[in-house]
Amino acid sequence: MLKNIDPLLRGEVLKALDELGHGEELALVDQNFPSYGVGAPVIDLGEVDTKRASKAIFSVFPLDIFGSTPILRMGIDGQPGTTNDTHDQVRNIANESMSQDWSWEEIERQEFYSRVKRVRLVIRCLESAPFACFIFRKGVL
Repeated sequence: MLKNIDPLLRGEVLKALDELGHGEELALVDQNFPSYGVGAPVIDLGEVDTKRASKAIFSVFPLDIFGSTPILRMGIDGQPGTTNDTHDQVRNIANESMSQDWSWEEIERQEFYSRVKRVRLVIRCLESAPFACFIFRKGVL
């Protein structure tokens, strides 16, 4: 155990987050996403949802303040511009972590499958909400 470190962030998670450089991206994905087909290392957090996972991640992970937004999400099929509760919760956690108010960049689901192949790390959780997949770009301290 470490003081002031969320226990969800076990050693392999902290190491992987630390090794990402400025501008590199990680994907936080739900239980239905084909994580191991992306080509990046996958860390499975087990039985946690994306809200819990993002709260832990953003406790140590700085978001990139350069560019339009460092937070991207999978779009909901047939409902462009619509968010669900999970999207809203994760966005709020991200924004609170950096005292910013970023909007989402929405990526249509099929395009998301292609776009996610550029990430350097995939963190998988057992989120059951549909379309609960995200990409976050690392910033600097």
